[in-house]
Amino acid sequence: MHAVEFQEYGGPEVLRVVAAEVPEPGPGQVSIDVAYAGVNFADLKARAEGYRVPRLPFRPGLEVSGRIRAVGAGVEGLRPGQEVAALTDGGAYAETVVAGAATVFPLPPGVGLRTGATLPTVLPTAHALVHEVGRLRAGETVLVQGAAGGIGTVVGQLAKAAGAGAVLGVVSDASKAGHARAHGYDEVFVGPDFDEEVRRATGGRGVDLALDPVGGETFRRGMDALAVFGRLVSFGNASSAAPWQVGQPELYPRGHAVAGFSILSLAQTAPEALRALAGRAFRTVAEGSVRLPVTAEFPLAEAAEAHRLLGSRRSTGKLLLRVG
Repeated sequence: MHAVEFQEYGGPEVLRVVAAEVPEPGPGQVSIDVAYAGVNFADLKARAEGYRVPRLPFRPGLEVSGRIRAVGAGVEGLRPGQEVAALTDGGAYAETVVAGAATVFPLPPGVGLRTGATLPTVLPTAHALVHEVGRLRAGETVLVQGAAGGIGTVVGQLAKAAGAGAVLGVVSDASKAGHARAHGYDEVFVGPDFDEEVRRATGGRGVDLALDPVGGETFRRGMDALAVFGRLVSFGNASSAAPWQVGQPELYPRGHAVAGFSILSLAQTAPEALRALAGRAFRTVAEGSVRLPVTAEFPLAEAAEAHRLLGSRRSTGKLLLRVG
């Protein structure tokens, strides 16, 4: 089979198409003939910085859709030929991939393989940010960084459906603002000075919930944009800044709260909780209340081009690699 891997860290050019053996599932695993693989910012951080890379060479990719090829010992409820979406521990940029059965999800009726590839990381993450971790209540105001990206696109719709009083977004380029507005955002800000804009838009009050995948100075500005009793959920560190630290001086004066979420960590520590979360999230797509547009699709051999586009910060929605 063919796969894409890198043998050294660097730019998109280090990605190489290689010939590899078809993997066989071990106990508690399934192998999947991949139809589509999702492209995520974590893949870029793996390639450039070694994020979650145990050793080289490494095959990136965290999510796929496809058909089950074989099941390992002890696997129940999954069968060869079944159409599924799966969260993987790397290795998704390949024609066949192995995944733990706990993170393999049968596709809901009416959801095809192309749409299925957009589900494993984005939908459960967005659902958790709005509901399980963010605990957004009707009438509250939410601020979302990366409003035109995959997660941001879904969060805007979920927040609206949850009855948010206002959904505010931040994008890196003015060209992305229209995409965000089309997916639930009432107002969209461009650039790093969003905290001042948020204060203006909320009459000086601030927001009840801020969602931050960036870290660093953006995290700090998000804290500054919170209303009294506001809460911030961190779900990434795209800036590669030093880990944030928040203590009594920041939290006590206005009753702020800070939480975190990582779907990759949840998959390792609480797979059953992830399955329940994914089930709730996937239903929103099957019911038609949420959509995540695929805005660019590349053949597997052009994975480097997908990385260049995502890294340029010009992309919106979801990027896919077409494999099968």
